[in-house]
This record gives sequence, C-alpha cells and structure tokens, in this order.
Amino acid sequence: MSKLGNIGARLYRGEVGYDFIGKRKIWYGISILITITAIVGLAVRGLNFGIEFSGGAVFTTPKTSVSASQAQHEAESAASGHQAVVQKLGSGGLRIQISGLDTKQSLPVQEELAKDLNVPVKDVNTQLVGPSWGEEIANKAWLGLGIFMILVVLYLAIAFEWRMALAALIALIHDLTITVGVYALVGFEVTPGTVIGLLTILGYSLYDTVVVFDSLKEASKDITKQNRFTYGEIANRSINGTLVRSINTTVVALLPVAGLLFVGGGVLGAGMLNDISLALFVGLAAGAYSSIFIATPLVADLKNREPQMKALAKRVLAKRAAAAAKGAGQEDAPDEVSGAVEAGDDDGAAAVVGPRHQPASRNRGRGRPSGKRR
Repeated sequence: MSKLGNIGARLYRGEVGYDFIGKRKIWYGISILITITAIVGLAVRGLNFGIEFSGGAVFTTPKTSVSASQAQHEAESAASGHQAVVQKLGSGGLRIQISGLDTKQSLPVQEELAKDLNVPVKDVNTQLVGPSWGEEIANKAWLGLGIFMILVVLYLAIAFEWRMALAALIALIHDLTITVGVYALVGFEVTPGTVIGLLTILGYSLYDTVVVFDSLKEASKDITKQNRFTYGEIANRSINGTLVRSINTTVVALLPVAGLLFVGGGVLGAGMLNDISLALFVGLAAGAYSSIFIATPLVADLKNREPQMKALAKRVLAKRAAAAAKGAGQEDAPDEVSGAVEAGDDDGAAAVVGPRHQPASRNRGRGRPSGKRR
C-alpha cells in the first residue's frame, strides 16, 4: 500500500486525524477574511464585463508583427478613448475587442486599425455584438442558478436534513462569492464562458460536501444510544475518513483545469479558455475548502444546539470523568502501600498487602515446627 493510501486507511479507522471541528473558529475566521476581501475587491474594482454584456465590436486581424500592447494603444487611439482588449492569437494575428462601439463607429475604426497595423482593410474581420445578447445570457444564468439552489436545498433536506441543506447552501454562496471576487481582483474579463464556469463549479463544490454528509449520516445513526462520542467528534471522524478521497478528487480535477488556465490561456493565448478555466480553478479549490472547513463544521454547530445532543455531550463527559477518576484511584493504590511500608507500620502493611502475601504467612507457619524440633 502506498504511503498516502496508508494514511487514508488510518484516517478512516480514526487512528490519526486533525481536529477540524475543534479548530473550526480559526477556519471560520479565515473564510470570513477571504470573503470580505472578495467583496471589497468586487465593490472597489468591479467586474470587467466583456463586449457580450456591454456591447461593442471585435476586430480580428491576420498575422502581424505588431505587439499586443502596441495594438492596444493604437486601438484605443482609433476608438477615441474606448477601452480595448487585445489578445495575440496562435496564428500570429490579433483579436481586438472594443466596447461601446456601434455600427457607424466600427467602420472608421476598422480602417484606422488596418492603417496602423499595416494590413489590408479587407483582411480585418469585424463582428458587432449588442448588449442585449449578453443581458439575455445573464438573466438565464441567474434563473438557472436560482432553480439549482432551490433543488439542492430540497434534495438535501429530504435525503439528509435541513441543517445539512442550510450548511451546503452557505458553502455554495461562499464558493461563488470568492470566485467572483477573484475575477474582480485580477481583472479578468467576464464573458459567457465565465458564466458557464460559475455554473459548472456548483456541481463540483456540492459533490465533496455530499460525500462528507453521507459519511456523517451513516456514522451518526442511533448516536443518542451510545456514550462514547459526541456529535462533534463523530463529525470530525467523518471529515478525516473522507479527507484523502476529497484531496484526490480535487487534485485530479484541478490538474486539467490548470493546464487550460496556464498552458491554454497563458501560452496559446486562448481567451475563452481563460474565462472558463479561471472560474473552474478557483471554484474547485474553494469548493474543496468549504466542504471540509465550512459545511460539516456548520452542521456540527447546528446539531449541538439540540437538547438531545447537549444531553449526549453531558453523558459522554460524565463517563470520561468517571473513568479518569477510577484510573487515578488505581494509580494511587500502590502509593498508599509504599507509604505504609516506608513508615514501618507492620500491622498497616499487613492489612493492605496481606492478601497478596498469603504464601509468606504459610512459610512462617511452616517455620514454627522447626523451632519445636530445636
């Protein structure tokens, strides 16, 4: 068995583990800090909406020696200050997006770009995009997100319980907020590909959470009929038991997404890959984090408010205290014997250790006949 597999088996059996529930307030604080940073970035910098949402024109040029930064300067100059986004294509050409242009403005901009980039005007392809199309996509995305959230809450409430449904919902909102905040902070363009990526991560985020919830549901069955573990301890064992599985699933999912983001987007200059892969990369990482450090600890906090769980915790602590007191009493007994012997109290020593030294008393009995013979 591999080293990681051995660790996973020991985690599953409860031989080793990390106290996720006991240290949950630390992770709550980290999540709150990250979420506040994301919200501040979203409020201060805002989202960089692509032309699909703001409207504009896309110009595609043939192969040229002009750099992307130089082409961006020329495009913004030709468009009279309109914001331009320039991307170098794998073929050596340029993809220039200029927001806020209409049909009348696009033709002179096309001619000016062809002149500045030293390419024929007929080879510069122009595509106009209206803001209504992006608005329609956004409205459908919001509708799909709302329906998804409602169905998830209903399913988890029926299959598990309402506390798990609420915790999963909070974890999903946590993941979406962080992902959108990262988009605002890094300034990536928000396109329909971004929307697709955001909707995709919801399923991945929910998967790890449901795996832990299923393990917790099975482990906590008839929990009030035993006095060995509290609900929080069983929840912690459930997280540790599925920890290696969650890590493996996340790493396997992140590797191809990282390839899309850093190789496809960074090296090949594929814009749509950047839009989708960044949302997937951040969302998958946030989803794995929230399923371990947010969702299950929230369930434990909610369950521990129940009177049955409070009574269970008292019984478990009382049993452990009694066992500790009993163990302490057994450890103190040898000290009492030693003290009596050291004090030279033969009667006291015999009273304490007499039953354990019956063979010695029989030897003394056998010694008396030898005295008579003397």
